[in-house]
Amino acid sequence: MNRTPSSEFHIAESLESFPASLKGGVVAIGNFDGVHRGHRAVLDAALGLGRGTHHPVFAMSFEPHPRTVFNPAKPVFRLTPPPLKTEMLRVCGLDGALILPFTKDFAAVEANAFVQDILIDTLGISHAVTGYDFHFGRARQGTPDYLRAAGAEHGFGVTIVQREEDENADVISSSRIRDNLATGDMAEANALLGYRWFFESQVQHGDKRGRDLGYPTANLRMPEDCPLLQGIYSVKVKVGDDWYGGVASYGRRPTFDNGAALFEVYLFDFKGDLYGKTLRVHVVSYLRGEAKFDSANALITQMDRDSEEARAALASLQPLSEIDLKLLDFAS
Repeated sequence: MNRTPSSEFHIAESLESFPASLKGGVVAIGNFDGVHRGHRAVLDAALGLGRGTHHPVFAMSFEPHPRTVFNPAKPVFRLTPPPLKTEMLRVCGLDGALILPFTKDFAAVEANAFVQDILIDTLGISHAVTGYDFHFGRARQGTPDYLRAAGAEHGFGVTIVQREEDENADVISSSRIRDNLATGDMAEANALLGYRWFFESQVQHGDKRGRDLGYPTANLRMPEDCPLLQGIYSVKVKVGDDWYGGVASYGRRPTFDNGAALFEVYLFDFKGDLYGKTLRVHVVSYLRGEAKFDSANALITQMDRDSEEARAALASLQPLSEIDLKLLDFAS
């Protein structure tokens, strides 16, 4: 019997709300921040197991990030905050996601209780798929080998996916991608993700200086812990159901006020009011660093060059993967 994915993507944020339609399914377990190529190796293995059977496939993930729970003074910047993570899991073709609250109490659960109470009694899984470095339970006692043994004892399958490496045989990780964002290496960050990194933010009112310069911008606030290198970027932006190319400046506007950091987007060929709208911004390429100019005219001249370079980068845009193709409109 062939597996027919549900047209509805189910999201549960507690064990109590876990839908009956996903019970007995194949579960991919992990944090999945970024849903990068390494994560998708786990998800693809789960989808492969579900293919050709009647079993649904879903992800089990945790919020907030465990490292943030144990070290709140140094929260982990999220490549994909919870709403975008679940969106990515949907785009990857899963039937649903179970996002469990991660607390110190949850981390203290014994590994055997995690298996018996959650995987077996509540979810009734037929198969579990995890990465090679996934651990669970008190003192991280739930190792991959422990999970294999538990599966053999209780009658569910277990697949452990080995580490996914890039073309240089370096492991693909969320930490590497954050480091790439911090250096402005969007080519490397996007290559490791397998799609153009994106975020969502609501347009704020600003000083409207860009309008006076001939470049009216949409002002977007980024999380305070965003590591993205300040500078100029080419971007693709979704406004409602429509797509626009654009050029963006992320920084403090040293030519004018050196104020709080903003992500300011100028959309090519757009006319209309963006205030209050939520934009989805895909960061395509890094063009240059932020700089201070001697005059507004000098800044305008550079902005003209930046726009030309951004248009050229977007004109040659090609999908990095099937996921990138689903996420971005390459026709506009």
